[in-house]
Amino acid sequence: MTARKKPTAKVARYLRQLGTFAGSFPQTREDHPWEDHSAFKVKGKTFVFVSADADGWGISVKLEESHADALTRPFASPTRYGLGKHGWISARFGPRENAPMALLQRWVEESFTVIAPVSALEELERRPRRSRR
Repeated sequence: MTARKKPTAKVARYLRQLGTFAGSFPQTREDHPWEDHSAFKVKGKTFVFVSADADGWGISVKLEESHADALTRPFASPTRYGLGKHGWISARFGPRENAPMALLQRWVEESFTVIAPVSALEELERRPRRSRR
């Protein structure tokens, strides 16, 4: 059996940042459906997957408004397993590669708004603008 290598410190920092951001949306919880994967769910429906290994890390989100633009990015592609044809996009980054965190956070927020039920969207809207998440 081969020992699994842990993600780099840089990757771990990106994962923490995205996890904190995704987890701050109303009615959201984190789940761990597979080893090295996190799924952030709103009312039981996943709006973002995040995964990491020694070779880097990735994120998958469901996009509508920015879907076409996302596919023009060199690090993005339709999500596998048939999810891509339903608007899911995956982005993959190497262990030392810089990731466009502001863009990824916008994608996470868009995915939340696409997936979330009305009650969660209303709760988000009631939050003060500065602390919307």
